[in-house]
Amino acid sequence: MFVLGNLLGALAKILEVVLTFYTWILIARVLISWVNPDPSNPIVQFLTSATDPVLEPLRRIIPPLGVLDISPMVALLLVQGVQYFLVRTLMDLSVRLR
Repeated sequence: MFVLGNLLGALAKILEVVLTFYTWILIARVLISWVNPDPSNPIVQFLTSATDPVLEPLRRIIPPLGVLDISPMVALLLVQGVQYFLVRTLMDLSVRLR
């Protein structure tokens, strides 16, 4: 069973790194939206393509507050919540299986 515990621990760590990286991508998207970015810039295209699958459904659900779009904030909270809950649960489960 320790092999399964180690596998779950490794999976939890990888998931934590991926979700942390995605958090920084969301923050970069928010920061770059404060300026008028060139849409043909490869970095802007990457940030848009990486965050739109999460932000677009949230934008359909959450109406904008005037000119303020709070969907990135909600996305950050969701990513952090998943990171806290899922990673901690996998880590705890991996410890119990060892």
